[in-house]
Amino acid sequence: MIKECYLGIDVGSISTKGVIIDKNNKIIHSSYLWTEGNPMEAVKRVINNLENDLECTNIAIMGVGVTGSARRLIGSMVGANMVKNEITAHAVGTLSIFPDVKTIIEIGGQDSKIIILEDGIVNDYAMNTLCAAGTGAFLTSQGKRLGIPIEKFGEIALNSSQPVGIAARCTVFAESDLVHKMQAGYKREDIIAGLCDAVVNNYLNNVARGKKIKPPIVFQGGVSKNKGVIKSFERALNEKIYVDKQGHLMGALGIAILSKNNSLGKLFSFKITTEHFETKGHTCPRCPNHCELISIYKNNMLIDKWGNRCDRGLE
Repeated sequence: MIKECYLGIDVGSISTKGVIIDKNNKIIHSSYLWTEGNPMEAVKRVINNLENDLECTNIAIMGVGVTGSARRLIGSMVGANMVKNEITAHAVGTLSIFPDVKTIIEIGGQDSKIIILEDGIVNDYAMNTLCAAGTGAFLTSQGKRLGIPIEKFGEIALNSSQPVGIAARCTVFAESDLVHKMQAGYKREDIIAGLCDAVVNNYLNNVARGKKIKPPIVFQGGVSKNKGVIKSFERALNEKIYVDKQGHLMGALGIAILSKNNSLGKLFSFKITTEHFETKGHTCPRCPNHCELISIYKNNMLIDKWGNRCDRGLE
């Protein structure tokens, strides 16, 4: 008997996530790995991981959804029948687990976002991609400076009884302040707890500025695995923060669910990982706009092109 399933892919600047769900939106298999500056190869590796985890061959992928910063590129590559922005995908994925959620806090490796929902519908949102001080990349870089693996940050921060104030206006100020606190002899756990507070303060003063944060509040993204940041959010907001063990997969889950709304046209084939894909960029000379066009080729055949601001760019 054929089991109908759906594939969701979330391609970010730091990590690439993939899930396979059944008709009831249950995650059957998942894969999470670093993008490493090559989203197409990262997606191939994710798909390979998912295929290797399948326990049987009687699975038919009836829909493929793609979200994330490289969604247009990867959507063309895998022949997706659903391509949506991260806001929509994260909201749908989170609602499937927390149907009463009012606020979604998401902090990833390079960016962060807030999503405000009313009656299960996105009412407002904001994103921050300009400053790294409120992201996972900031914590990772400070962990290297302190000689502490990022995986241990949370547990160490929980041992602090008096977090040290760290300037959180931007990465440069924060790093300078961190060096000062280290040289002043503050305890390691207090400095790390202070860094967690700095991430939270930066988020609340920038991304969430002017937003009315209502409970239930769900925290997701790679930074949600950091118990120190969770505690900092709960202390700052005086609210319970909910974190699902699969919170880092919410974008992939949401876009997989959305892929059920459209027909794929033909069944997805895992053999896509053996195909050769290549992108080429050039400037269109056909009008004064001089658009920068991106073309994607599959086995040397053009399958998609974008970047044009008029129809001449598609010629």
